[in-house]
Amino acid sequence: MKIGIIGAGTWGTALANMLANSGYSLFVYSPSKEEVESLSTTHRHKHLDCVINDSIKFTNTIEDVITNSHIVIFATPSVAIRSVANRVKDIVNKDQILVSVAKGIEPDTLFTMSEIIEDELGKGYKIVALSGPTHAEEVAIGLPTLIVASSKDEEVAKEVQKVFSNNVLRVYTNTDIYGVELCGALKNIIALAAGMSDGMGFGDNAKAAIITRGLAEISRLGYKLGCDEHTFFGLTGIGDIVVTATSRHSRNHNAGELLGKGKSLEETLKEVGMVVEGVNALVAAKQLSTKLNIKMPIVDAVYSVIYEGVDPKEAVVSLFNRKLISE
Repeated sequence: MKIGIIGAGTWGTALANMLANSGYSLFVYSPSKEEVESLSTTHRHKHLDCVINDSIKFTNTIEDVITNSHIVIFATPSVAIRSVANRVKDIVNKDQILVSVAKGIEPDTLFTMSEIIEDELGKGYKIVALSGPTHAEEVAIGLPTLIVASSKDEEVAKEVQKVFSNNVLRVYTNTDIYGVELCGALKNIIALAAGMSDGMGFGDNAKAAIITRGLAEISRLGYKLGCDEHTFFGLTGIGDIVVTATSRHSRNHNAGELLGKGKSLEETLKEVGMVVEGVNALVAAKQLSTKLNIKMPIVDAVYSVIYEGVDPKEAVVSLFNRKLISE
């Protein structure tokens, strides 16, 4: 079986490595000739501590990735999903399964990643969101991981489950694709807040409160949008928010920690050196909470730091001292 991956970042490359080790034929697209050359010759990714399976074909030609692939994985940053979907709309077909592993919400439309893909391609495509507590750094080296394949069509989700399951990755299925993607996008914002708290030395008590109340904020929004409550207390909800808000691998937590230590946003993003999706998700989250009249004080606090220049300490302390976190 041939599997194509659009995007040679950490997650795209980690998934390619895992699937190649399972015996599948992998083609990975990157627009960078230098990146393709480096990955093809060194079999190393600068952000992953592993040797990449040498059977993986890296290419600058996106048609190589899509043509004859049973599964096509969209592994680009969330801000690039629409342009990529538009670019491949005349190449993909409805027999293929399209898997999004990006996490975000588009500010202009408030669409999730799967909705953007459907908006560009049209109805009738088999679209799956793959999400959960999954750091690329651990998946790449084969550490045990659980993940969720979510689709409106349960049979399509089960097909992805079958392909991705192996002795280190266990895959669950879920039909609440909107809830799964909502969690995936918004948990990054909560991780930014948890990182800020850590950066200021506020301790584990404060971080636990931010994680717990952050999940409550996401859940309130999800319920209002008709999502399944079980989604928020499963792998894609509490599982993903815990790992993203606490792990040394989390670029969102690391970014928040740098902000909490007094770094500017520009300095922070430069030091992290990778896409910080929580920053990208903030505008859409703020719009959704306003539109639906849902109180999301943690989202508001992080937004005030990133987009309004409020001091991180003032923003985080306000969550506790002004009692904005309510049960």
